Amino acid sequence: MASTVPSKTNDHGSKRSRIVQELLAQIVQGKIAAGTRLITQSLEKEFQTSATPIREALAELAGIGIIELLPNRGATVREVTRRDIKDISQVRRALECEATRLAVGKIDRHELLALKKELRQLASKTDSGKRFTNQAQKIDSELHDLIANSSGNQHLIRELQRFALLFRSFRDASWAKASPAIERARLIEEAAEHEAIVDALIEGDRNLAVKTMRTHIQSSARYWMTSRPDKRQKSE
Repeated sequence: MASTVPSKTNDHGSKRSRIVQELLAQIVQGKIAAGTRLITQSLEKEFQTSATPIREALAELAGIGIIELLPNRGATVREVTRRDIKDISQVRRALECEATRLAVGKIDRHELLALKKELRQLASKTDSGKRFTNQAQKIDSELHDLIANSSGNQHLIRELQRFALLFRSFRDASWAKASPAIERARLIEEAAEHEAIVDALIEGDRNLAVKTMRTHIQSSARYWMTSRPDKRQKSE
């Protein structure tokens, strides 16, 4: 009988992922201010772990541009401005549109129809609040992951996975800062954008699928930027 005890490697990886997710969420939401130094020893105590997963988590955050790792100065949190969001969204648009182009004709029709049903049900709900938001987050992640994993390009999949936490942190932070009415309006708008992508994938229309994905990414970027004041612009 195979052992169900998690391996040290898996445990180590899960610790690193948890640290990355928690630090990223705090940075994007402004709970850890720009310019803050992230001290390895302090993080070891906070997360009750050794230095290795901490260092790996910081390296991962540096790889997506959220912190700077400088010689003899350690890790410092970067200021995330509207320009950063715009630039990151351009990278996201390129990756997601290419994944969509490659995924057309490769996704099981039943999976797409199931997603379409979920989107319709979400759009028809009259309530809001945390449960509604969680459902919207779940569908959003499912659709984008399904497209990425169906692209067949392993390097592209890895890049999308690497940036997915960052994209979703911006998404969650912007929703958290919005009023319930604005948040609900954006979630309904996003459900319609997702349904348009799904419809194009069902029809096997590659050009339309890429176009609707591009529209969705651009719309998301505009929404993300409205929730983040640009301090450098204000000071000019």
